[in-house]
Amino acid sequence: MVSYVSALLYGVGGLVVAGMALLVAFQEKLVYVPVLPGLTKSYPITPARLRLLYEDVWLTSSDGVRLHAWFIKLLPDCRGPTILFFQENAGNIAHRLDMAKSMLQRLQCNVFMLSYRGYGASDGFPSQHGITKDAQAALDHLVQRIDIDTSRIVVFGRSLGGAVGTVLVKNNPDKVSALILENTFTSILDMAGVLLPFLKWFIGKSGSKGPKVLNFVVRSPWSTIDIIGEVKQPILFLSGLQDEMVPPSHMEMLYAKAAAHNKQCLFVEFPTGMHMNTWLTGERYWITIQEFLEKTVPEKKDSSTSSVAFLLAYAITISLAVFPCFHLIIAEWGSSD
Repeated sequence: MVSYVSALLYGVGGLVVAGMALLVAFQEKLVYVPVLPGLTKSYPITPARLRLLYEDVWLTSSDGVRLHAWFIKLLPDCRGPTILFFQENAGNIAHRLDMAKSMLQRLQCNVFMLSYRGYGASDGFPSQHGITKDAQAALDHLVQRIDIDTSRIVVFGRSLGGAVGTVLVKNNPDKVSALILENTFTSILDMAGVLLPFLKWFIGKSGSKGPKVLNFVVRSPWSTIDIIGEVKQPILFLSGLQDEMVPPSHMEMLYAKAAAHNKQCLFVEFPTGMHMNTWLTGERYWITIQEFLEKTVPEKKDSSTSSVAFLLAYAITISLAVFPCFHLIIAEWGSSD
């Protein structure tokens, strides 16, 4: 009997160890899903299908990986703020074009959509280290453009994209004006236990129980909770309360950590919002973002018009000072006709 129980325990233990080994070996396959089941890596559509004005942008990351992006323009002269959008972990930027179109129409902005390495038309293989470099390459490209207002760049990240965006904004306080996070997790370490409950005892971070002996083997921890307090720019948190993938409590924890260090934080809940469709919950979603943008990246007055008005006012002031009776002379000329 004892030998039977021992054999059973050894067998179960072996299965657990084998399962852990597979999770460690193939963790990138679980975190990054560039190709959805039944689809190909290529883009199913381009912005042209939605009649959007855009350009293909090719970038090279600091480690030499060739990246692809779409710069979707509000107008040919690119007026308005520019949103640097970072997507979730699955699919590619083509699957977010409907939302990008709504952004242009509702927020009157440009949208820059980056394909992470290994996604869409970009080369390479995804990793936290690599995607962090990709995001930096995208921002560096934007700040060098002469056809946009580089003082009105806003980073918008959903889910994994929120983790990517938070790192970028923290590292570039002078290049990004604001950050928008939607349905973002505290860390991949915490998400491991959400998706696979038995892992809670082996992997985790934010107040979770257990020895967490496998935290060190996670190669893409994306621990947003550890850095969100270092972001100095305004942050808008958009939380879908029906999120079926990332528990809404993750967004609450991120907000609490950020707000303790940054007074420019706003947390907004959407009762019917799910992980991918919070943007479809109605008018309040777009009004919330619009008001946030108006406050953090307000539209600038036309500098050329302001200059002309200033020069005209200056000229009139000088003329009246030098020729105090000038207006009387003009009046006499008018009356003599």
